[in-house]
Amino acid sequence: MLPVFGDNRRREINLGGSSSVTSQAAILNQARARRIEREAIRKRQESAVTIQAWWRGISVARRVRQQLREQFTGDVTGLTGLRCLVLIGQDDDVLDRWATEVLSQGSLFSLAGGADREHWLVLMRQVTFLLLRSVSDRPRSERAVSCLQVLCALFNSTSAVEATGSSGNQLTLSITEYAVQHEFYQHLSRSIQSIGPETKNALTLPYLVELIYRPLITLERSSQTFLQCFQSFIIYILTIPLLPNRIPLSALTALSSKLPLSSLSVLSTSIAALTSAIPLSSHVHLIANLYAFTSPRYATLPLPSLKAYLQLMTASLSVLPVHALDPPSDVRPPNSFWADDSDSETHEPQVTVVASFSQVQRLPQLDARTQKRLQTLPSPTHLNALLKAAQQHRDALPDLVAWLVSLWTIWPTRRDKILSTLLLYGGGGLVREIWRDYVRSSPLGKEGNMSSLMDPSLASAWPPLLLLTDMYTQSLLTMGDDEFFSNSRTSLTLDELVVFSRTLFNIAFTLYWRYDQTKLQDGTVPGLSVRWEGVRDKITKCLQAIHARDSRKPFMPEDHWHVSSQIDMNSFVDVAVFEEQQLDESSAPRAMTKRQLSYHSPRLGVLNNIPFAIPFETRVLIFRRFVQSDKRTRGDDGRGRIDVSIRRGHIAQDGYDRLADVDLRARIHITFIDQFGEPEAGIDGGGVFKEFFTSLCKEVFDTDRGLWLENKRNEIYPNPHSYATEPHSLSWYRFIGRILGKALYKGILIDVAFAGFFLAKWLDKQSFLDDLASLDPDLYQGLIFLKNYTGNVDDLALNFTIATEDFGVAKAVELIPDGSNVPVTRENRLQYIYLTSHYRLSKQIKLQSEAFFEGLSDMIDPKWLRMFNQQELQILLGGVNAPVDVQDLRAHTQYGGLYGDDESTIQMFWKVLEDFDPEQRRMFLRFVTSCSRPPLLGFKQLNPLFAIRDAGSDEHRLPTASTCVNLLKMPRYQSEKVLRDKLLQAISSGAGFDLS
Repeated sequence: MLPVFGDNRRREINLGGSSSVTSQAAILNQARARRIEREAIRKRQESAVTIQAWWRGISVARRVRQQLREQFTGDVTGLTGLRCLVLIGQDDDVLDRWATEVLSQGSLFSLAGGADREHWLVLMRQVTFLLLRSVSDRPRSERAVSCLQVLCALFNSTSAVEATGSSGNQLTLSITEYAVQHEFYQHLSRSIQSIGPETKNALTLPYLVELIYRPLITLERSSQTFLQCFQSFIIYILTIPLLPNRIPLSALTALSSKLPLSSLSVLSTSIAALTSAIPLSSHVHLIANLYAFTSPRYATLPLPSLKAYLQLMTASLSVLPVHALDPPSDVRPPNSFWADDSDSETHEPQVTVVASFSQVQRLPQLDARTQKRLQTLPSPTHLNALLKAAQQHRDALPDLVAWLVSLWTIWPTRRDKILSTLLLYGGGGLVREIWRDYVRSSPLGKEGNMSSLMDPSLASAWPPLLLLTDMYTQSLLTMGDDEFFSNSRTSLTLDELVVFSRTLFNIAFTLYWRYDQTKLQDGTVPGLSVRWEGVRDKITKCLQAIHARDSRKPFMPEDHWHVSSQIDMNSFVDVAVFEEQQLDESSAPRAMTKRQLSYHSPRLGVLNNIPFAIPFETRVLIFRRFVQSDKRTRGDDGRGRIDVSIRRGHIAQDGYDRLADVDLRARIHITFIDQFGEPEAGIDGGGVFKEFFTSLCKEVFDTDRGLWLENKRNEIYPNPHSYATEPHSLSWYRFIGRILGKALYKGILIDVAFAGFFLAKWLDKQSFLDDLASLDPDLYQGLIFLKNYTGNVDDLALNFTIATEDFGVAKAVELIPDGSNVPVTRENRLQYIYLTSHYRLSKQIKLQSEAFFEGLSDMIDPKWLRMFNQQELQILLGGVNAPVDVQDLRAHTQYGGLYGDDESTIQMFWKVLEDFDPEQRRMFLRFVTSCSRPPLLGFKQLNPLFAIRDAGSDEHRLPTASTCVNLLKMPRYQSEKVLRDKLLQAISSGAGFDLS
C-alpha cells in the first residue's frame, strides 16, 4: 500500500510495548559510549599537554645544563664553576673533573679565605653531599678516588688551616656538622658494604676508612652534633658485617687508634634509643665489631666509658633471641657443654607449655669469621681482662655483671664455660665479693617486700642476684662438704648462706604462688632478656642444691625452709589434691615437667620444685591422699583380682614371669606353692602379698645376683657393669621398679637402703661431687686434690678420659669427644672434675636408672615423688629412722585370742618393751613387720595394724611373728623375766620367725 502523502521517510511508531523498551536501552548505551569516548579524548589531550610540558622542561634543562657545563668549563676552580657544579647536580663526570682540578692546582680552599668565604662555604656543603652520593654509587671505581681525596681534605682541619689560617678549623667544623646531619655515615656504610669483604685492595678503601673517623676527631665532644655523629657511627658503621675484615691492615690500625672510644660515655643516656634504631640482625655485628675495637683498650678506658661500653653490649645482647650466637650444629665446639647432650639430667629442656608462645626468632646464618670473633667473648682471656678492668673501676662491676648474665642467657651453651672462669678468677673470691657488695643489701627477697618483686625500679638489683645464683649453683657441683663447711674464702659462710637462701626462697615461693603464670612466661626482667620463668628456674636449682647439703648435714635454723606460718596447711592439702584430680581429668599428659606443672597448678608447682617449703609430714599426707584419689578414680575395688602362683624356691623368677606385664594396681592374690607342688594355706587381705614382696626384695636386692652393688654405708645402687645394661638385665630393673612402686602404692615398708645419688635419679635431680665420696673415695680424694692444686696442672698429665674396667679389661672412656687429646689445664679442671664425677654417678648407671624409673612410673606418678628429696624418699620407702615410740605402737595395736590390753601378759609385754633400749626396739619391730623403722606418720599408718595373738600356755615356746600381717603370736607367759628372755631370744636369733 502506498503512503497517502508519498513520504517514505515517515517515522514508524510501534505501540506494542517491548520494542520501545529495547529502543530506550539502546539510546542509553549509545549516550554512555559517547560520554566515555569524550572522556578518553579529554585524557589524551591532557596527557599530551603534560608530555609536551615535560619535554619542554627536559629540553630547557638540557640546554641550561649544557650552558652550565660551558660556564663550568670556563671557570672550573672558581666561584662560578662551583656554583655551576652545585646547579648541575649529580654528574659524576663533572664532579670528577672538578675534584681532579682542585687537587692538582691545590685550590680547594683558595676561595675560603677572601670575600667569597660565606658563598664558598654554602656551596661547599652542597658539593660535599654530591661527592658522598657519587662515591656511594660507584665505590669500587678508581675515578671516585679524587672525590674521596677532596672529601678527606674537607674534613681534615689541618688542610683548611694551612690554606686559610686559624679560621680553617671553623670551616671544617661547619662542613662536618652539615655532613653529619645529612646522612654522612649512611653513604659511607653503603660504600663500604658495596665493596665487599674480599676486596681489600680497592683503592677507595683507605679514604673511606679515613672519612669514618674524621668527623669524630673534628667535632667538639661536648656538642650535640658529636653525640649525633657517634650515634650514627654506631648505627651505620659498627653494624657492617665483618668490618675489620674489609679494611686493609694499615687503614685498620689508623681507624682503631683514631676512634674516640674514651668518649663512649656520651652514649650513656641514649643507649635505649640506639638499640631500637638498629635492626635485629645487625646487633650481632655491632657486638662483634664493638668488641674488636674496644677490647684492646679495656685497661685504659675511663670508668664512664667502660660502663657505657658494657651497657651498650648488654642492650644489644638483650634483644637477640636465645642461641643467636651459637655456631651451626655441624661446627659446634665439642666441649661447649660440661655434660654431653645425650644426658638430659643436667639441663632440663625449655618446654613450651602453651601454644600462644611467640615463635623463636631466627637470624641469618653468620659468617665463619664473625663466629670466630664471637667465640672470643666467653673465652677466659677476654673475661679475665674485663674482670681486671672492672675491679680497677669498682663501679663498673654491676654493668659487667649485667653483661655476663645477658651473654649466657642468649648463649646458654657457653654458660658453664663462663661460670668456670668466674669461679677461678682471683683465687675464687668473686662469689663473696658479689654477695657482700651487691646482693646482701639488695631489696630483693626481703620479707614484706615481695609484692614489688617485678617493679622496674628494681632492675639494677637483678643482675648481681642472678649472677651469684648461677655461680653458687655451679660451684656446688665441684664443692665437697669439707670445703662447704670450712668457711673457705671461695664460698659463703654458713651465716651468709642462711640469709642468701632465705632471699632466694622468698623470691621462688612468690613466683610459684602467682596465679597469673602467663606473665611469668611472657614477661622479662627489666633490662635483661631473661624471662621471669627462667629466673624462677635458676633460683629453684640453687635452692635445691643448698637444701640438699642441709638435708645431708643440717645447718639451717629450724623451720628455715617452711612457709606454714604464711598459708593454711589444711586448705593447702585439700586444694592440692583437688588440682591433682583436675589434671587427671584433663587432657594434660601424665608425665608433666616441673615447669608445665607450675603453669597448671601453683600448689603442685611448689610441691614439685620447692617441696621443702611444705613440712615433710604434710607432703606425706598429700602423697597418701593422691594414692587414695587415684584408687577411687581408677576404681581399684572393681578391677578384679589377679591370682598368681609362686613357688617357694623360685620367688624372684616366678614373680618376674607372672607379674612383669600385669596391671599391678589391681588386687594381687598370691598363692605359694610348696616343695611338693601343693598350694599353701595363707592369710588373705594382702598379707601374703607382703610376705611375697618381703621375700622378693631379699632376692632381687641381693648384691650377689649382679644387678646391685653396695657402698661402704651398705647402701645399694645399680651395678655399672656392662652386663647390667643388657636388655635382659634392664627388663629386671624395670620389673623391680614396678614392684617397688606397688609397695609405695600400698604403703608397704621395705628394709632396703638406696644410695642417695641413685635416689636422685628417681627425682630427676643432679648428683654432686660430694656424692662421689660414698661411691669411690679414692677418686673423690683425687679430684679434691686436683681442685686445690696450686702447682702447674699440666705437670699432672691428665686428659679428658676416665679409666674403667669391664670383664677384667681396662679401658679409657672419653668424657668429651676426642677427650684423649684434650689436656686438663687450670682453666678447664673444674669441667674435668664435674664430668668425671658425673660419669661415675650418673652416666655409668644411666640406662639402669632409666629402666628402673620407667617401671616405678608405671605405678607412681613422677610428680608425686618429686615432692621429696633423696633422704625423704628413703623414709617413704623404709620408714623413719627414729626411735620406736612404744606408746604410739600400743595405742594402735589390735588383740586376738584371750588377749586384751588389760590382760596380765600384755601388761608385762608393754613394760618389757618400754625397758628395751632403742636398738632392741628396732630389732623387735623388724621381727614383727620385717622393717626396723617405724612409719613416718606413726603406727596408725602401719598396714595392717600391729596385732598380738594368744599362742597358748606353753611358756617354753618362743614368740613367733607373721610379718605378712604384722602379727606377734605370743604364749601366755606368767613371769616378766621369762617373757623378756624369750622375746629377746626370738628377736635376736630370728628363732620362731614365721612367714606363714
